[in-house]
Amino acid sequence: MLGLGLGTIVSFVLFGKSCTNTAWAPDARVRLRMKTTLIRSTPRADEAMNALRIDLATLRASMDSLDVDFGKSRRTDDSLYYELSGPVKGRSVELSIATLRDYAIDSTSTLLMVRPK
Repeated sequence: MLGLGLGTIVSFVLFGKSCTNTAWAPDARVRLRMKTTLIRSTPRADEAMNALRIDLATLRASMDSLDVDFGKSRRTDDSLYYELSGPVKGRSVELSIATLRDYAIDSTSTLLMVRPK
């Protein structure tokens, strides 16, 4: 028991906040990635965001409350296209987001479309 307690303390000292990251499920990993990499949008998505009076920062902040629809999401050889939906600023919306599979080439994500649900 003492070893378990000391090991836990040493882990928190060495690894800090990353010890408490519980985003291990696939949908949680996608939301975490989108929250940290969604920094661009297409002109069409910009128009839709303006109409809904939201911006990318708002979408990133709302990412934890969104659901990832893996049935509508798709993969290609080089890209991942995710469909997410849920509440953003009190409105139910659907998002289409694209990102490259290879982080080394480009780690950012692009909002393709946002629409009311």
